[in-house]
Amino acid sequence: MHQAPEQFKHNARQALGNLQLRKNFRGAMDFLQAKRKGVLPDDEFASLSARGEAIKQRCLSQLPELLEQLEAQCTKNGIQVHWAATVDEANGIIARIVRAVDGKLALKGKSMVTEEMGLNHYMASHGVDCLESDMGEFIVQMANEGPSHIIMPAIHKSAVEIAQLFEEKIEGVAYTEDVDTLIAIGRNQLREKFKRADVGISGVNFAVAETGTLCLVENEGNGRMCTSVPPVHIAVTGIEKVVQWLQDVPPLLSLLTRSATGQPITTYFNMISGPRKGDEKDGPEQVHLVLLDNGRSQAYADEELRKTLQCIRCGACMNHCPVYTRIGGHAYGTTYPGPIGKIISPHLLGLEATQDLPTASSLCGACEEVCPVRIPIPKLLQRLRAESQSPQSLAMQGAGASYSRLEASIWTLWSWACVHPRVYRIGSMMAARFRKCIGWLPSAWKTGRTMPIPAARTFHERYRQRRQQP
Repeated sequence: MHQAPEQFKHNARQALGNLQLRKNFRGAMDFLQAKRKGVLPDDEFASLSARGEAIKQRCLSQLPELLEQLEAQCTKNGIQVHWAATVDEANGIIARIVRAVDGKLALKGKSMVTEEMGLNHYMASHGVDCLESDMGEFIVQMANEGPSHIIMPAIHKSAVEIAQLFEEKIEGVAYTEDVDTLIAIGRNQLREKFKRADVGISGVNFAVAETGTLCLVENEGNGRMCTSVPPVHIAVTGIEKVVQWLQDVPPLLSLLTRSATGQPITTYFNMISGPRKGDEKDGPEQVHLVLLDNGRSQAYADEELRKTLQCIRCGACMNHCPVYTRIGGHAYGTTYPGPIGKIISPHLLGLEATQDLPTASSLCGACEEVCPVRIPIPKLLQRLRAESQSPQSLAMQGAGASYSRLEASIWTLWSWACVHPRVYRIGSMMAARFRKCIGWLPSAWKTGRTMPIPAARTFHERYRQRRQQP
């Protein structure tokens, strides 16, 4: 598949023809839906999600002030804070930090923001080997692919495909489909790398402005090793991850883990508050925090689109999306696939590249129902569709990318006819009389569906006839 959102339609058709891929995703999504349902009863979800929404909206309403407070507290704790407006700036900052310690090997914990930056390829071009340590990310990196899910990057692969990959890529490994054995092989490979790593790189789930604490959620222990074993730790996060108080974290953490993997709590919850102190025996000598904007300020500036930034990256919307379940994550050609990807990617990449993504939805509302922070995803998709047809709009980069003068004229004519009853009745009567000709009209609708044929008589004709009956 082409890793570009401009190729979304081509990729989707290709994915729909891959029966193994569809089987893998169907099974995985059913499993995740059942796990979430088992730990998140509807009545508790209603109250907890309302609380999560309120926390995120309160924090976003004070975002500039909280970011300044976060920087001040982190600096006080000994964390060096860096600001990046674009992915190029963020990559450049990280390269300079690594170069300053003459680093050649960086171990990376799971981080979607660094995927957004294309950090691995950038570091490779600067002579630094950047190795993924999350098992799912380790697998997709070995396969030279990107993640297909924000929580489970290798969810598109079956055990057979992973077994074949390990046998082919890791010297001396025999074919086995035993999951425990495969995980042990991967961990042994990574443990040797941890001993030699110069830099550890991680994401951040929550950045607490009150205390300057960076919170990291994980299950494998690789995140803790990335943040504590190498002498330098670089944490990278989007600016929307900041929360005001430490007490904001528990409800969001509970929503995150239960919505993402159906776990009451993850195996590890790391709270990073600074580099190693003089009397401590372990921990990094330097801790850096890179705060990335990359289009998030655009979403923040619009009161409606700002709700996009409430996302805590649990992936529940993907697990319940009928479109994502059938085509998988790679078809989108973006770092963030599924419903959340369709509303965040236009801010990161512009509507010129992502104009097809907001239309890839039936607006069934399943994503909004399961969202732990109540993001109105269907409403935001409709707003983005309108933005892509509005060349005069200043709210979005690439607004008007889908604008068609012919289509706009047709809708203008339709609007005019709807407010002129005589014209509307004549038009609907003509459509009824020549209804069989409508099936001959060229239309993209007919490529996958049966063209609807109007009734033989209009509603007004049937109504008049009914009133005349005794």
